[in-house]
Amino acid sequence: MQICGGLLARPSTLRPSICVWGSGKGDLDLSLMAEPQSPSEVLDSLSGADYVADVGLATVVYLALTMHKPLFLEGEAGVGKTELAKVLAQLTGGELIRLQCHEGIDASQALYEWDYSRQLLHLRTAEITNSAADAETLENELYAEKFLVRRPVLRAITSLGELPPVLLIDEIDRADDEFEAFLLEVLSDYSVTIPELGTFTTKQPPIVVITSNRTRDVHDALKRRCLYHWVEHPEFEQEVKIIGLKAPEAADSLTRQVAGAVAKMRDLGLYKPPGVAESIDWAHALAQLGAASLDEAMITATLGSVLKYREDHQRVINSNLTEMLAVVGNA
Repeated sequence: MQICGGLLARPSTLRPSICVWGSGKGDLDLSLMAEPQSPSEVLDSLSGADYVADVGLATVVYLALTMHKPLFLEGEAGVGKTELAKVLAQLTGGELIRLQCHEGIDASQALYEWDYSRQLLHLRTAEITNSAADAETLENELYAEKFLVRRPVLRAITSLGELPPVLLIDEIDRADDEFEAFLLEVLSDYSVTIPELGTFTTKQPPIVVITSNRTRDVHDALKRRCLYHWVEHPEFEQEVKIIGLKAPEAADSLTRQVAGAVAKMRDLGLYKPPGVAESIDWAHALAQLGAASLDEAMITATLGSVLKYREDHQRVINSNLTEMLAVVGNA
């Protein structure tokens, strides 16, 4: 078993074993599972799971868990919004169910579909064996629950696990207004009606985390249903700590230089400023190359690890790299 900041990570034994937030005590009965008692306990537990958060984020997570409200996280790409949902699933022991939004996504991709191939196979079998008593009976058989394919939202609502799942609705800003309206309706009462089968209602509401990179504004109605938090790029010391945790093979001095260089890049007005994820990738790449420190040649050679647009590459290369190195050398 692995203890993460007082919470038990997903156990490998057959009988689940959960511990109370911040208690550090494992092997408790499921009936003793408790909500976190304070934001500071959430902060400690996140830290124990190698997720570096500030007091503001820990507070809104605590409120979302205790008030049973969806958590809406907005911020630049790569600042750790999706990772937070993964860590919450690890800490609570609930299943992580992810819905990746994209342009054109509709309710059927989020809720359910019918397994048409299996329905057709059942129909052909009934025809060959003449096993169906009449057309109405055959139709009822075709729309039985065994032919229902549950998509992420319906899976989360109808979860039969002893612990609530974590439903991650990722990058909602990529979806359209109609999908937002659908989500608003589902999150209001956590029930879904399927005409052929009836209404499915949740026994325990999932922990819902919605993320947005703010490529467009999400409607206020959906935000009002949630607790909101803007996730900033971390402060310098926070980023050093994050890189050190995620890329431990990089030397401490190199980790500080990477954090300092990335901070300078974010001040250059780039088309796509690097996030924490890119900082970690860069540290991994530099360590793989055996770099002990940054210099102009190493920055130029490894920019592809941290910047993903040609225009941003040119802007950094044309900036004063000597000045950047002088600043990060004192970091």
